[in-house]
Amino acid sequence: MATSSRPKGGPFAFLMKDNIVAREGFNRWLVPPASIAIHLCIGSVYAWSVFNPALTKELGVVASAAGDWSLGSVVWIFSVAIVFLGLTAAFAGKWLEDVGPRCVGVVAAFCWGGGFLVGSIGIVTHQLWLIYLGYGVIGGAGLGLGYVSPVSTLIRWFPDRRGMATGMAIMGFGGGAMIGAPLISFFLSLYSVPPTYLGPVDSVQLVTENGIRYAETPTGNVEVVVASAADVAKLDIAADPGVYVVGTGSTGAAQTFVTFGIIYFVVMMIAAFSYRVPREGWKPAGWTPPTEEASRRQMITKRHVHIDQALKTPQFWLLWVVLCFNVTAGIGVIGVAKTMMTDIFGSALPLIVTAAFASTFVLMISFFNMVGRFFWASTSDYIGRKNTYHCFFVLGTLLYLSIPVLASAVATDPSVMWLILFYIATMIIFTMYGGGFATIPAYLADVFGTLHVGGIHGRLLTAWSTAGVLGPFAITYLRNMSRDSAISDLASKVDPSAFQERFGAPLSQLDQLVSANTVTISRLMEIAPAGTVDPTSSLYNTTMFAMAALLVIAFFANLMVRPVSEHHYVENTHKSLSAAE
Repeated sequence: MATSSRPKGGPFAFLMKDNIVAREGFNRWLVPPASIAIHLCIGSVYAWSVFNPALTKELGVVASAAGDWSLGSVVWIFSVAIVFLGLTAAFAGKWLEDVGPRCVGVVAAFCWGGGFLVGSIGIVTHQLWLIYLGYGVIGGAGLGLGYVSPVSTLIRWFPDRRGMATGMAIMGFGGGAMIGAPLISFFLSLYSVPPTYLGPVDSVQLVTENGIRYAETPTGNVEVVVASAADVAKLDIAADPGVYVVGTGSTGAAQTFVTFGIIYFVVMMIAAFSYRVPREGWKPAGWTPPTEEASRRQMITKRHVHIDQALKTPQFWLLWVVLCFNVTAGIGVIGVAKTMMTDIFGSALPLIVTAAFASTFVLMISFFNMVGRFFWASTSDYIGRKNTYHCFFVLGTLLYLSIPVLASAVATDPSVMWLILFYIATMIIFTMYGGGFATIPAYLADVFGTLHVGGIHGRLLTAWSTAGVLGPFAITYLRNMSRDSAISDLASKVDPSAFQERFGAPLSQLDQLVSANTVTISRLMEIAPAGTVDPTSSLYNTTMFAMAALLVIAFFANLMVRPVSEHHYVENTHKSLSAAE
């Protein structure tokens, strides 16, 4: 990194890169912990699915009320955050080269921590748009800024091990949910308050109006939810099946948002002030650049493509497709991980797949996501970036296709073996999902050179933004189609009189009852004929087939990546940034 003849002035000079150049003898291994700390904080976005059950029952608490947000509406908050991550990174990558990682890290802390606080106001006031604004837009901008801040810096600190460097830089992002998920569950449980309990369903006089359940009380009718045994089994708080008053109690989501906003802000500020950049001409002791033959064999260029010129190359767009489809295949599953685990195995293995078990599943996703980032990125230093992605797509396709088979098997044979195989398949998938993120910066540095790798990486992350829309849209849309079809099929099998007695309305009002969350698959199964197979485990089959198809397309895109054509290379217009190649 270059230094000017004297430090730049101004009130924020202490944040600028010219004033954070490392002194002689600085230990480069002090930089990765700061990068990992920031990524651990912003990586908690992967634990979003732990918030889903609470937000979809914010009014009913023990079960979804008519006025509660649907799963589809809250899943999109995660998508918006990822979209703004990519969009912000696309602009921040070039800005990072001008101001340095400390300044970008500080702004990221304000956005990510502040986004949680704004989101908490949305939960308290039950204004969904405020959660989108806080967590999705403001918080998403913090994600993008925090994500790009260490990447190019660590590549320059570790020119001898680019894959390992990017693996370290991005490893924390994958591990964020490993810490965040159990902490979120803990604070939700700590702050939650059960709603007012009116008694077992048989002891309360209920009426149904426009699909909404009401209880008759001496002071008038009050809106209620009827929690089944399956509903209370999914809760982290003690509750009995029966009738509860809507609008009483708390899921603890708002208080949890405030707590995390404060914690993340403090940690990210400390980490941002720990950043240092290498001086001009620095290189690791004893390191010599690879030979021409070795560079050519692994498709590593020693020249540079300008950030704006990179967008004119086919290689950029092929790698864009590679990243987009690899992320799309995993991000939708991550967004509903806890719900998916409960849907597929909750009814078949209720004593094992409890709410706590599903939360642990999210934690393990984070662990393997994190491990995969370091493992695959480091492996790519030896087998090459292109071959690493080939592994992702071939193995990933087979594993995605195995999930519907396991879901079908557990529905007919409730054996723990199917759960174990599902666990293994999904964890391998998530190592490759994380590995794709960690390997792509080194892939870009190999193809386009290190001069503008931070900015090029930032612009490529628009693929992540696109995947943040495609993944959750695909999984929720296809899941909802499967759910509606399953409900219609179950409703056709139940006794109409039993339906009328159970829900206080005739079968002809099925659509209205489903929209009001009065009729669900689990509640229909309670009155379904003996021997009826619970269709919940198959709700994600179509989605898995679609994700496997995306990986096949990505495989061929990766296969087409070749070295950049000669006319795309440019003279080094910012020589100081390539000093540590």
